[in-house]
Amino acid sequence: MKRLIVIVFAVLIPIVIVGGGLLWVESPSAFTQFFNRTPATTVVTPTGAKSNTTTSTNVAVAAPISPAAYKNATYSIDGHSFTLVNGHAESPVVAGSASRLVTDFFGDEVVGNLNADTLGDAASLITQSSGGSGTFYYVVVAIQTAHGVVGTNAILLGDRIAPQVVTISNRKIMVSYAERKLTDPMTVQPSIMVSKNFELINGILTEVQSK
Repeated sequence: MKRLIVIVFAVLIPIVIVGGGLLWVESPSAFTQFFNRTPATTVVTPTGAKSNTTTSTNVAVAAPISPAAYKNATYSIDGHSFTLVNGHAESPVVAGSASRLVTDFFGDEVVGNLNADTLGDAASLITQSSGGSGTFYYVVVAIQTAHGVVGTNAILLGDRIAPQVVTISNRKIMVSYAERKLTDPMTVQPSIMVSKNFELINGILTEVQSK
C-alpha cells in the first residue's frame, strides 16, 4: 500500500520547484508548455521609457526627420512667422525700412520623439538680429507630422550667449549655455552656465521646471 501511494504521488501530482517558488503541474504537457513559454522582453520605446511585452517584433521606431525639413520650416518669434529657406530668412524691420531682420538656423540640433507619435522631431537653436550688435538666440522645435513638418513658437534664451549642448530625454528638451552676470557688460565673455528645460504641451513649446 505505501508503495502504491508513492507511485501515485510521483506520477499524478509532481511538484516542480522553480525560482524559489512552487509550480503545480497537472500533466506532462503543462510541464512542457511552462518551460517552452516565451519570456517577457524589455523594449526601449522611442520616448526612452521601458515597457514589458511578450514579443520584440513589429516594435515602432521613430522615423527620422531630415535636416532639410527643419532648416526650411516656419517658426514663430513673438507672434511673427519666419520661414527659413536653407536655414535663412530676411525681412524689413518695418515696412519700407532698409534695415533687415535676419533669422538664421544656428544648429545644435538634436532629433528625438517629442510627442506621442512615432515620428522623429528636431529641437534646435535659431538666431535673430536686426543690424545692431545684438544677436538673440532662441530654441525651436520642428514637429514631423503625416502631412509635413510644422515649426513651433520660439523661446528666447538670451543675447549673445554661448550655446553648449541641446539634448532630448523622455520627450523633454534641455538646453545648456553660458551667459553673463546681469552686471557684466556685453564685452565680457559668457561664463555663467545655465540649463533650461522645454516640453511640447499641446503642440506649444513651453519652458518647464526641471525635476
